[in-house]
Amino acid sequence: MDLFKRCYKWKDWKLAQQFGYYPYFTKIESEADAEVIIDGERKIMLGSNNYMGLTNHPEVKEAAAAAVHKYGSGCTGSRFLNGTLDIHVELEEALADWLGKETVLVFTTGFMVNQGTISSLITKDDLVISDRLNHASIVEGCRLATGETVRFKHNDMGDLERVLGKAPKQAGKLIVADGVFSAEGTIANVSGIVELAKKYDARVMIDEAHSIGVYGSEGRGMSDEQGQLDQVDLIMATFSKSFGGIGGFIAGPLEVIMWIKHKARPMIFTASLPPSSVASARKALDIIRKADDRREAVLKNSEKMLKGLQEIGFDTGSSSSQIIPIHVGNDMKCLRFWRALFDAGVFTNAFIQPGVPPGGALLRTSYMPTHTDEMLDEALEIMEKVGRKMKII
Repeated sequence: MDLFKRCYKWKDWKLAQQFGYYPYFTKIESEADAEVIIDGERKIMLGSNNYMGLTNHPEVKEAAAAAVHKYGSGCTGSRFLNGTLDIHVELEEALADWLGKETVLVFTTGFMVNQGTISSLITKDDLVISDRLNHASIVEGCRLATGETVRFKHNDMGDLERVLGKAPKQAGKLIVADGVFSAEGTIANVSGIVELAKKYDARVMIDEAHSIGVYGSEGRGMSDEQGQLDQVDLIMATFSKSFGGIGGFIAGPLEVIMWIKHKARPMIFTASLPPSSVASARKALDIIRKADDRREAVLKNSEKMLKGLQEIGFDTGSSSSQIIPIHVGNDMKCLRFWRALFDAGVFTNAFIQPGVPPGGALLRTSYMPTHTDEMLDEALEIMEKVGRKMKII
């Protein structure tokens, strides 16, 4: 059989485009901020991970430009061979100091951090124990690992203890969970995870991609917010959210990070993070550590929108973070809702199967410190009008 046959038969994307409901790969013509320009029209951006509003911060942009002038556009090789610059090491040292961990390893993307870390640590006879709603990058890391993956019910400490209790005592065990879950906006029970890890001789890795910058002292993330930063063995985070760029890192004990450095294929066989991204992340870190005003603003905006959406009558699930879903259920209804909001001037993210379970389609919204009250009030007015017209509320 021709390998491409299934590709030619798959028409979902074409039908969605023909009917005007295709929500992906939308061309944005402006900077990533609270408002964007698409096809020459203004949209209120409620679909960005720019949680600290640093993507177009002048100091961040200046740092990136200066690095290009000094080092060029890329490193032409992997970190493992010829792609480690002095600024890579300086960034890693600054991150380690910030988080109070022995050392840090920077990867080219956050996705690769989870792929490389989990797949290199979990070998034969080991167990990775993963929250059912963990990010796809964690899922891929588990798939690459030669050990066994066991999932526990989302944020359910009773089910986690059940899994741990059934695990072979001699097996190496790593519990992995998002700090803030990327679609639902729920917050991990890091304290509960740490407590059970100690009881059952397991290690803990928390993915702080959507929590770092926003939560904790100096933005150290959800582990710090819950007073567990020194108890969590491995901290993972990205530069593509609060840091406003791209890349990611893993922080932890020296010997463990050295193992990952020499075993993680996604890091060893990928060109290293380019100088501009390294420099922008370093500058963003300096800003984040002092940005209590931005943290207060993003959480204030999130609270305003959560209250507003709930009062209107939308189902926002169990969100308690800057990520607020609007549960719709049916895939096509969700796409139609996305399109109607988009046409009215509000940009959101449509999550349908297989990104969510059957019947679990939702629009993901997220918030920044740069959203003004006027923007958010306008968005709420549009969302209520469209939601009532479509009988979602």
